[in-house]
Amino acid sequence: MPPFTNIKALIIDMDGVLWRGEQPITGLNDFFDTLRKINIPFILATNNASLTQTQYTEKLARMGVTIKLKEILTSAMATALHLSKQYTPNTTRIFVIGEQGLKKPLLEKGFTLTGLNEINDGNGIHSKTGPHIVICGLDRKVSWEKMSTATLNINAGAAFFGTNGDTSFPIELGETLGNGAILAALTAATHATPTIIGKPEPIIYQQAMALLKSKPEETIAIGDRLDTDILGAIKSNIRSLMVLTGVSNHKDVAESPFKPTWIMNSISSITLALTDSRPNIPTKIIN
Repeated sequence: MPPFTNIKALIIDMDGVLWRGEQPITGLNDFFDTLRKINIPFILATNNASLTQTQYTEKLARMGVTIKLKEILTSAMATALHLSKQYTPNTTRIFVIGEQGLKKPLLEKGFTLTGLNEINDGNGIHSKTGPHIVICGLDRKVSWEKMSTATLNINAGAAFFGTNGDTSFPIELGETLGNGAILAALTAATHATPTIIGKPEPIIYQQAMALLKSKPEETIAIGDRLDTDILGAIKSNIRSLMVLTGVSNHKDVAESPFKPTWIMNSISSITLALTDSRPNIPTKIIN
């Protein structure tokens, strides 16, 4: 394991790192108090597209942590920003499987959202009735009607995007199905493969580094999932730190062809490592 040094910015996942469902991970408040004290800027970058920036700040406030809106980047926000550069928002219609956290950034960029059973007429992006794009994010009220509308439009030629491909999602009771499971169902029905914007694709990490004004070599990504947080960091050429409070574990790491730069038990372990010494923090791997 390399020394835990040259840390100028952090990109931090939320689900499984800061909390599980509504239960905060032990040491949450101390972790953020330490980041503020030693002046390490951060972006909370999550694949979970269900909540808005404001809803995330409110959730953290309920846990006793004050976060600024500009310190949060969701895969929904990354998707809206990416699509706004690929399409002309005020002439582009989108059908969304997802919650307010996905719809709000798209509306703020100027896209038009279509409704249930508004079906593309088969003329692809030239249709005047249905969406040009279908986007799927985590939707805890997903229904057959939503899935049917998405399927019909993808089959008629709409572009197919996913905010993220996480097949599972950690809550208090364990792991439940994530957005990737919904995408898998749509792929099975349409034989179309979605373009993924969130982790492990580097787009969201690149956007976070732009917000932080940090270089890859001085940035660390913190996450709990090998196949998204850690792989996304590797694809982005930044170092990664995996905590063991979420999805992946030591066995997963042993069997994986790619590895995190560091493994620590939890954010409490990170706090301890950060406070041991500044600016040259000694190696501290806590298993």
